[in-house]
Amino acid sequence: MGNTGKDNGLLAVENVVKYFDISGGLLDQLAFENGRLTRRRTTVKALNDVSFTILPGETFSVVGESGCGKSTLARTTIGIYPPNSGRIQYRGSRIDNLSAQDMLPYRSKMQMIFQDPYASLNPRKTVKQTLEEPVVFHNKNISRSETADRVAEVMEQVGVDPKWASRYPHEFSGGQRQRISIARALMVDPEFIVADEPVSALDVSIQAQILNLLMEAREQRGLTYMFITHDLSVVEHISSRVAVMYLGTLCELAPARELFEAPRHPYTQALLSAIPALGERKRAHIRLKGEVPTPIHLPSGCVFHGRCNHANERCLREIPQLTKLESGALVACHGVEEGRL
Repeated sequence: MGNTGKDNGLLAVENVVKYFDISGGLLDQLAFENGRLTRRRTTVKALNDVSFTILPGETFSVVGESGCGKSTLARTTIGIYPPNSGRIQYRGSRIDNLSAQDMLPYRSKMQMIFQDPYASLNPRKTVKQTLEEPVVFHNKNISRSETADRVAEVMEQVGVDPKWASRYPHEFSGGQRQRISIARALMVDPEFIVADEPVSALDVSIQAQILNLLMEAREQRGLTYMFITHDLSVVEHISSRVAVMYLGTLCELAPARELFEAPRHPYTQALLSAIPALGERKRAHIRLKGEVPTPIHLPSGCVFHGRCNHANERCLREIPQLTKLESGALVACHGVEEGRL
């Protein structure tokens, strides 16, 4: 596989595989086949040999259709899900095999902002209680006054009046709740934040405010982001680099400007052609054939070959590896490697 840019990386994901067993109970697994009772296990292959590195200070975006494994990748990267195989390293130290106790020092450095602010906040806790909890947990000797000062400071930074700290989540709008979710992530002064579709549940009028808030926090605090989204128009404006996923596989990884100006993988080209645009930037829409396969039964060879207009016999048999191009972009495509695309 080509170089994924591990040098000086903040976080490195190496050949990560994540499968989920959805077989259910024993009775769900039993079935008659050819007159015999057999036991069948059903496995969702969510991530398949994914590798990349996130550099300090950048906004690393992951895009793709629903079901491509973006959110699973986010949760595996930050340690909510353990990988089946592969390695995850933070500042050169392996973290995927740590116990919950050994992982604690990294929890304050790595935080997550979830998609749904209605579900991610505890409805029985006030904003003050929600924001104080992580600070007190990670700083056992902090005083009450110091905690209160930090709560007020962060609330003000995210645009929520500190006077509202005694209110409960249901008393806030969706945009305000997401600001509180961002404040919770910032309370422990992290280095790295995974934002899993942080604006998709919000009105369009509020999305820009939240994105601006995230970018301001990055500049003020020197944050590094892993940004999960399906909204390509958002990705173009906030990202340093963009990774494109399809069926749990990394198809292309390139600097944002290069990816949007000259996408190389056929799937990336099809995704970008679907973005509404006016004038000179409008691309001819690429219509993909077939249906998205199920991650339970992945296609042989390249997982995209059944929908690709450029697939040949090699694509059906052989899994393409990420290859570094002269531009520095990484593409997993036999057609690009062979010079056909």
